Amino acid sequence: MALHISTPFVQSQPYSRRLGKPVWLKMEAAQPSGSFKLRGIGALCEARRAAGAQRFISSSGGNAGIAAAYCGRELGVPVVVVVPESTPQRARDLIRLEGAELIVHGTAWAEANEFAQSLIGPCDAFVHPFDDPVIWQGHATLVDEMAVSGPKPGAIVLAVGGGGLLCGVLEGLQRNGWSDVPVIAVETEGADCYARSVAQGRPVELSKISSVATSLGAKRACDGALRWAACSEIHNVVVSDAQAVKAAIRFLDEHRVLVEPACGAALAALDRDNPVLKAATDVAIVVCGGATVTAQQLQDFAAMFD
Repeated sequence: MALHISTPFVQSQPYSRRLGKPVWLKMEAAQPSGSFKLRGIGALCEARRAAGAQRFISSSGGNAGIAAAYCGRELGVPVVVVVPESTPQRARDLIRLEGAELIVHGTAWAEANEFAQSLIGPCDAFVHPFDDPVIWQGHATLVDEMAVSGPKPGAIVLAVGGGGLLCGVLEGLQRNGWSDVPVIAVETEGADCYARSVAQGRPVELSKISSVATSLGAKRACDGALRWAACSEIHNVVVSDAQAVKAAIRFLDEHRVLVEPACGAALAALDRDNPVLKAATDVAIVVCGGATVTAQQLQDFAAMFD
């Protein structure tokens, strides 16, 4: 039995009225760990345990670590999660709540990731937060569910950090015969390594992450996401932190669900004048969730941008 759950795929009346067309929400915020990460991380953890792993070691900016800790508790496997100093206290607390050992190392995820890999012993399995084909296969299950329960969308909107969700959704579209569905890949300014990479036709590594959307805080997108850009219809959109936070607050007001600024970035793209969205008969958005923010933090962020 999979560690993730099948999540609702429902129409949003507020967004549908604003856009003048059906807007469907894939509610990944409902996953037990709080985000879509549980799909891919769960698949990877199950595969590694089946291969004999006696401990999981993960690096994370927050949500992947929570998912890995959740999987370890469910599977009875000890977990060590290394996070950078930028990881919110709430995320750290949730990782510990799941029973994992938490180590804080480095100012950004890349440093935490390097340290995590130095801890790997012969009986350990490394659980990458986004760059593994098994993770992408796990994330693809959200499209499998969409194909069973709802109409084929005219476009799919999602947030991009390291590119794991993007790779999973594109794999899911392909295996369900939906390869012609365009994908709108959204990032925030200061965490837009993927948009820059696509624009330059090569991997671009950011010198630092300057966005409040720390869940998008990979300095460099995975190579798999760049490979997909060469053979799929992907449209890059970059929004401001202020737009992402405003969209997350509005989502909380309208849908009674708390999501991070990273998810708010994808929601904010629905307010943009985008020709792909205009042309689509209906739109699906991956409400990727995120457990590492509070309602008060969103308000505090909003006050910063006023």
